[in-house]
Amino acid sequence: MLNIGVLVSGGGTNLQALIDAQNEGIIKSGKIKVVISNKEDAYALERAKNNNIDGVFIKKDKDFEKNLIKILEEYKIDLIVLAGFLVILSEDFVRKYDKKIINIHPSLIPSFCGDGFYGLKVHEAALSRGVKLTGATTHFVNEITDGGEIIMQKAVEIKDGDTPEFLQKRVMEEAEWKILPLSVEKVCKQMI
Repeated sequence: MLNIGVLVSGGGTNLQALIDAQNEGIIKSGKIKVVISNKEDAYALERAKNNNIDGVFIKKDKDFEKNLIKILEEYKIDLIVLAGFLVILSEDFVRKYDKKIINIHPSLIPSFCGDGFYGLKVHEAALSRGVKLTGATTHFVNEITDGGEIIMQKAVEIKDGDTPEFLQKRVMEEAEWKILPLSVEKVCKQMI
């Protein structure tokens, strides 16, 4: 069984989807060992605590990645999952963990992705462009923002009257929370 580290910056809804999937046996080839946040007050750390998972805050400063590596090594992490993690990792870090970092992005890559596309901005862009389908994508992380190899995608229909907030919620519920756990299991199984 592989050791999983989840990196978060906010509320941790994707983290909760992973925890639920682990408890339900959907994720069976790995186990979440630590949740790491760059925000001290991230509710995701509370979610970790509530589920008996260690939570660690690392201050975003010049030693951030050095401290992050130290924690990942301490917990013997095999797979890193970015679940609403709003820090761009350096090329050196990404190369060190080649094919060992996965991310969830709230669009169908290659649409509405890359630098500056995160959170509500993705859904605002999809709505202003007038696309009829959006969704979510899991991918490996490389040195290009949202540029790594795609693992899974799931489409979500855009409905008349959708606001960025409604669309964000539906993409999370119908796509992100489904494909992220499945992707984690798939990658863990391949790595074993």
